Amino acid sequence: MSKPAVLFVCIHNAGRSQMAAGYLRHLAGDRVEVRSAGSAPGAEVNPVAVEVMREEGIDLTAAAPRRLTTEAVGVSDVVITMGCGDACPYVPGKRYEDWTVDDPAGQDLATVRRIRDDIRARVERLVAELVPTTA
Repeated sequence: MSKPAVLFVCIHNAGRSQMAAGYLRHLAGDRVEVRSAGSAPGAEVNPVAVEVMREEGIDLTAAAPRRLTTEAVGVSDVVITMGCGDACPYVPGKRYEDWTVDDPAGQDLATVRRIRDDIRARVERLVAELVPTTA
């Protein structure tokens, strides 16, 4: 069986979707293909998001916002939008989820940590669904 591919989407691809992608790479390793994108990508990943992820041992310094494409949706099994009402291209046969997650843009460190922890809990549940452990 091929490994599942997950695409995280938010507007600027600078905070929520980058944190979610970072956690999924960290928690699932090479068992899941991970992508993230934005409908209107920002210039850089939110420095506060980079900082709070560094606290978790996850380095987002090399991450860069990317534009959402129909192709990215087409090669993904699961498409997760991050509470931003994105006009995500619809491709039949894909699993779509919308996670209502606050935008970390312009928020203080404590707020971004809370958002990070919410995203981590959601990604942990996703990993448990996509790559069940064999006992």
